[in-house]
Amino acid sequence: MTRSLITAVALCVSTLPLQAAAKPSLRDVPQVENIIFVAAIAHEVSEYCHSIKARRMKALGMAWELRSQANDLGYSDAEIRAHVESDSEKARMRAKGERYLKANGVDYGTPETFCVFGLAEIEKSSAIGALLRAK
Repeated sequence: MTRSLITAVALCVSTLPLQAAAKPSLRDVPQVENIIFVAAIAHEVSEYCHSIKARRMKALGMAWELRSQANDLGYSDAEIRAHVESDSEKARMRAKGERYLKANGVDYGTPETFCVFGLAEIEKSSAIGALLRAK
């Protein structure tokens, strides 16, 4: 091998651990993405259906769980905050949530569909339903 080829191989090998240690975007971490998604859907239901209230303390507990899980995966609090507060992530999550709600019979022009959906989630004891309470 020529000296330049050995140098190139050594350079590539020396960067492998850094590339392997690169963290994926928090949107690609299922346990983080799922917590944010569930909380966003529950919040939206509580905003549009006045007979269903959000369980804010439970949501706060989930936020602490999200932070803990993300920290355990090597994400700093600043990285988590930047992800959660990102305008592009908020827009992406809104679009994802709107698609999910529409697929589940919710119509923004008909607020009572939020109530039907929310009550069904509460009845199923789903992750979304766990963050909601009928008044």
